Amino acid sequence: MAVPGAVQGEATSVFLANCSPFEGYRQIKACLVTDDYVPFEPQAGGQAPKAFQLPWMASAKDITLGQLSADTPIIIKDSLTTKPPRFRTADAAGSDLRNIVSTMKACLHVGRFERAAALMQRLNVLYKTDSPELLAIHNDYIRESASKIASTRDQQLLRNLQKWFEVELRGRGIVPNATTCAFMILAVLQDISIGKSNRSIRRYLHLADQGGFRDHLMNELLTVLNEQDFGRVTRISTPEPVLPTLPTAPEERVTTRLSQPNRARSELPEVRPVDRNLAGWRALKQSLSIFSEPTDTQILDSAESTAEDKAKRLDIERQLRMEQDTYESAIERWRKDYEHLKKMGINSVLNHNSFGALMWTWHGLLEPAVREEIRLANEAESKDVRSKLDDERCQYGPFLQYLDPGKLSAITILSVMTLLGTARSGDLGCSIATLVVQIGDAVQDESVAEYLKSNRAHSGILRAVTNASSLRKIASGLKQRNDITAQVLEGHMWSSAVKARTGAVLLSKLIESAKLRVFRKDPETGSLLESSQPAFLHRSVYAKGRRIGMLTLNTSMADHLAKDPVAASLAQKYLPMVIEPKAWVSFREGGFLTSTESLVRVPQQDEQSRCYITVAMDNGHMSQVTAGLDVLSRTPWQINGPVLETMLEVWNSGQGIGNIAPDNPHMELPPEPAREDKPAHFKWLRAVRTIGNQKSSCRSERCFQNFQLEIARAYLNETFYFPHNVDFRGRAYPMSPFLNYMGADICRGLLTFGVGKPLGPTGLRWLKIHLANVFGFDKASFEGRVAFTDGHLKEISDSARKPLDGQRWWLEAEDPWQCLAACKELRNALDSPDPQLFESKLAIHQDGTCNGLQHYAALGGDSIGARQVNLEPGDRPSDIYTGVAELVQEDIEKDAQQGHKLARSLQGKITRKVVKPTVMTNVYGVTFMGAKEQVAKQLEELYPDFPKTPSVDYHLAALYIARKIFQALANMFNGAHDIQYWLGDCATRIATAVTPEQMQRVEATLAGALDEGDKYNRSPIRGRKGERGHRTELLAFKQSVIWTTPLKMPVVQPYRQKTAEKVDTHLQAISLQNRSMADPVDRRKQLQAFPPNFIHSLDATHMFLSALQCEKQGLTFTAVHDSFWTHASEVETMNHVLRDAFIKMHSEDIMGRLRSEFVIRYKDCMYMAGVKAPSPVSKKISQWRGKFSLLRSGAKPLESAQIDELILERRRLKLLASENPEERREGEEMVTPYSIFEQSDGEADLAVEESITEAALGNISAARENKLQANERLTVGDEDNIGSANTAPDEEGGVLDQHGSEESLADSAEPSDSIVKPKKRRQAARRTWLWRPLSFPPVPKKVRYPPDLV
Repeated sequence: MAVPGAVQGEATSVFLANCSPFEGYRQIKACLVTDDYVPFEPQAGGQAPKAFQLPWMASAKDITLGQLSADTPIIIKDSLTTKPPRFRTADAAGSDLRNIVSTMKACLHVGRFERAAALMQRLNVLYKTDSPELLAIHNDYIRESASKIASTRDQQLLRNLQKWFEVELRGRGIVPNATTCAFMILAVLQDISIGKSNRSIRRYLHLADQGGFRDHLMNELLTVLNEQDFGRVTRISTPEPVLPTLPTAPEERVTTRLSQPNRARSELPEVRPVDRNLAGWRALKQSLSIFSEPTDTQILDSAESTAEDKAKRLDIERQLRMEQDTYESAIERWRKDYEHLKKMGINSVLNHNSFGALMWTWHGLLEPAVREEIRLANEAESKDVRSKLDDERCQYGPFLQYLDPGKLSAITILSVMTLLGTARSGDLGCSIATLVVQIGDAVQDESVAEYLKSNRAHSGILRAVTNASSLRKIASGLKQRNDITAQVLEGHMWSSAVKARTGAVLLSKLIESAKLRVFRKDPETGSLLESSQPAFLHRSVYAKGRRIGMLTLNTSMADHLAKDPVAASLAQKYLPMVIEPKAWVSFREGGFLTSTESLVRVPQQDEQSRCYITVAMDNGHMSQVTAGLDVLSRTPWQINGPVLETMLEVWNSGQGIGNIAPDNPHMELPPEPAREDKPAHFKWLRAVRTIGNQKSSCRSERCFQNFQLEIARAYLNETFYFPHNVDFRGRAYPMSPFLNYMGADICRGLLTFGVGKPLGPTGLRWLKIHLANVFGFDKASFEGRVAFTDGHLKEISDSARKPLDGQRWWLEAEDPWQCLAACKELRNALDSPDPQLFESKLAIHQDGTCNGLQHYAALGGDSIGARQVNLEPGDRPSDIYTGVAELVQEDIEKDAQQGHKLARSLQGKITRKVVKPTVMTNVYGVTFMGAKEQVAKQLEELYPDFPKTPSVDYHLAALYIARKIFQALANMFNGAHDIQYWLGDCATRIATAVTPEQMQRVEATLAGALDEGDKYNRSPIRGRKGERGHRTELLAFKQSVIWTTPLKMPVVQPYRQKTAEKVDTHLQAISLQNRSMADPVDRRKQLQAFPPNFIHSLDATHMFLSALQCEKQGLTFTAVHDSFWTHASEVETMNHVLRDAFIKMHSEDIMGRLRSEFVIRYKDCMYMAGVKAPSPVSKKISQWRGKFSLLRSGAKPLESAQIDELILERRRLKLLASENPEERREGEEMVTPYSIFEQSDGEADLAVEESITEAALGNISAARENKLQANERLTVGDEDNIGSANTAPDEEGGVLDQHGSEESLADSAEPSDSIVKPKKRRQAARRTWLWRPLSFPPVPKKVRYPPDLV
């Protein structure tokens, strides 16, 4: 593996090839250069005005934000990443190299060192000795062996390990590194002979001196050894005396109770469950019992501990108990349910709806079955001659031993019941592939959690916390352990095949074990007949021509499970935290204390995103993002007791009041018409189905609200916290799913900040404005909203004092529960002696106006659009939706005057509600047909009597209105439209590009100079497609759109084509849909998703900048993306911060920086462009190809026309760049399609992807398309030419008719995802392809700000 250093003028980069990213992870970390600072080159024509300062910012001039860094982007050169190689094997470890390594690590983890040693011998044969992957695998072997020796002091195992180090590692020429020597020192410290131990330590230190990694070794030892052992090594390596440590007060364990009596909670009524026999409800109640039932535990105590210290330690113990006992608690609940029914003399648990008792019965049968399977797997390993079943057991056997059989049984039962309990799976069942991977995922995640609980590096860390800041300090200190922890966690990440095999054997045992006792009446005698039936049925169905294995429920229990959300059994892990969340210090360390949830929400298969984020974290590039997450996570919360009391009264009454789902919704079925009237009967069936779906939805909503109320009641008078992480774009989300501030009106009405702050001189005014906002009176000026509240003080007081027995004015609000909370808070403030001194805990919201359009308006400099989205100050807020509706209505009136039938039928019907969904989602990439469906839905809801004739109906009207909406947006956001189009164009070029490394590999392949075994001693199996298929994989379009946010977070679009992997399992052959960096990108998704994802990343940047500055100024802060919350007294300060952060962002040259990053990131790539055919350029290229093909008559199969032309063009460009005049002359004389294109000035004939038009705001006219293409031909920085091009008269191109755009997009001719096998093209969209150097057009020039905005 070649790892070039960073080059001055380019980005810090790492070359990663022929492996999965985590195989080369250590090389990435070792070779990244982080001290190189190469600022992005400023992009002419794209700079923001230096005088960009809005008038209302004058009062915020003293607020400053940290300088946005323009550091070099991280680049991982992964285009040569291929599928994991396969080798012929005879040791029952499979042929996939990744699975062989995983099996070896699993054997080490469960203590089967003999099998692990055998697999290591196999890997020694496959890998070359200088392969870094081989050293990493040896380090895994030594690490686990040393840990075993440290815990058991097994002297024979120590001798075996020392022999391994000398014979299998150094004897084979493998050079050890700091990690190797660190764990060898850990092992020899356990030698009972002090003399031998000291000699061995000196030897490993000497090896470190020879290798030049002595300092690195000492840093590793700090994370591996305890203080005593590290002191011993230090004394051996340095003869200087070591100062004694100061004595500390002795600690002892004292018994205390996890919960204390909560009088306020006990006075509240219980939450009436949807059904008391629901296992999910009982599971949640059991999880929450830690807040109410007295439970004894032990905590560390010392003479120096204060009462506050003990309370904090108690909170930590409670939190650990909540996170760690999920599956153990489930098993205990099942046991109690079973014993309860047994005492009652009930044998058929199913007939009494006790799923807990039923699952305890299954657990009692499944646990010994799993234990027996583990025994058979161990027995199979010792056989000299193995059957096929024995080989399969050898592959999954080690993974079954990660966890206790009892926990494996609980995981299997809960995973299956949770998936089958969903509404979608209840009737149809669930695919076997989904189930086995879900079980495998759960086993893998729990094994990681078990490792973190028992691992030497983490033991005791959290229990020794003595004050609030200690937890953060210790969490930050874990950064030193990241290298080792990341390496071990990497070993716990299993491949899809391993998870499928492990999940399949557990599922097969459950199917065999799970039985039901079913009682049915004999139709003749009427007596009860008892039978034992399987609980699950394994069957096959056909879908889209494929046979799919499904698991369905026995019909006797399907109805019961549909009413019982078993998923609540798993809620315990993710309840709100009772202590401050752990600070984020690595990709999998932060938030919850023991959970291994990742910092960024990406699937495990998305290796590229994880790799970029991990490298960015290790190099400190995401410090502002993690700091912002910590700000959100440290915001304290409490339950609003008075609102909860009212909500419980409504809930227990069963009424549907204030968005609470009713217990028994009254929905009358229409009378059934005669069956002979088929149209009427079909309409009736549809109405019955709709009512059934509404009832089911209502019940599901009530079940979910039941859980939310139970959690709220349990947390009453507790101060709690929501840990946060981000999605791949950087948007923050709380990790507690059931109750959080991003929930609906019920959740938000229940939550207040955990600390109160006096209202002060301005807080009362903002409290009144907030009440008007949540009521729905949010389009008036601020003073108008204050007047609205003042005019309804009588109703507000009545709502606060008698919410259910009074006038119920609060129920008229858009958000009734938030309105009730505001009414109570305002009443309390006004009733206090001095409202300015009243301590308010209510969160006051400040919402952005269509935030995506705000960013687009700022990027494009659209003054008209800026006014519509409130980027310009005014007496009252503008409403973009009303503005668009008015423009659309004006156009419709004009058409109506000219006799347009549709326009006449729509006169007076275009309201804010009609256009809002389309306007709101247009900025985030809604397609034209999607917009049409949105408008049709709104018309159908608002105007049920709309005409339905051949010339006028919902769908025709929706098409017509959608075009008008797109046209209005394009006119209002002219500059933003060009920005969006530019983003789509860049994404198209990137997604059809090949890298220099790929081209170099192609050249080497054709020349026969490629060493396929560059790190293997044996040639991998090529599969059905053989050598040609392997090379084709290297030539696919693999370039994702990647960019760096202003906060230096790398964003990788994860959209790739999925490939199928067939895995033979216990149950059946399973086809797993995998997605990895070796797969081609999904070009259409890369293009369409880039503009909205880019805006989302800016949105997240603005939120984090605001969060950091608010914390700096002592403000309480949280946010729901573009809705920002703080105390009433701090709203004005927060508003200044929000505006300052927005201006700070857009005063930077965001688009210029993005283009400069693209130029650096995709340097020397080539992309496949298209030229319109027929055109003069395409004819010349076709004529040249006719002659050129004659020269290739003897070409090999691999040398397709695309490959030949790629290599030819690459050679021409190299010659033109040569310093040798002869070579330059040779290059100038060469003829290629691109040279023909250049000579013919073919820019005007470039074919435009239809998807680019779809990605832009509204539609793009032909004139604007020509304008952008004219810009592209200009030299970067040529201000005069750019200005003249931008001010060219706009020809009337009309609005593009996008009706049917989905169909045309699906069949449009596009460059292929693999440059060897192009897709078939429709004649109507024919184009001529050619290779071009990847370049990016200039950023569209920003519209000049008018004087009143600057």
